Amino acid sequence: MTRETEPAAAAGRGLRLTILVGESDVWHHRPVYAEIVHRAHRAGLAGASAFRGIEGFGASSRIHTQRLLSLSEELPVAVVIVDTEDRIRAFLPLIDELTGDGVVVLDACEIVRRGDREEGR
Repeated sequence: MTRETEPAAAAGRGLRLTILVGESDVWHHRPVYAEIVHRAHRAGLAGASAFRGIEGFGASSRIHTQRLLSLSEELPVAVVIVDTEDRIRAFLPLIDELTGDGVVVLDACEIVRRGDREEGR
């Protein structure tokens, strides 16, 4: 299939949702980042990934780094989800209770290629 004949769903405008939380943040005995990923899955979003930071700081202004054992338990975690704007905005209320001290960022983006789950690509 050539680029000109690919289905419109393979590319287009989207919204990237990035949620920054602490690695030790929990929700009902489960890491907050894991709860967000599982809620995104249940909501049928295109995909979600959690990335562990190696160093960072937040509102406390304390540097958390994997190099210092005493501060390594509170490393930053970024959960990134990309889908259509409508689907991302509909998902936001489902995570309100999880993001109390976290940072939530929305960025407009262009989806260049999206895998087709039904065809197994």
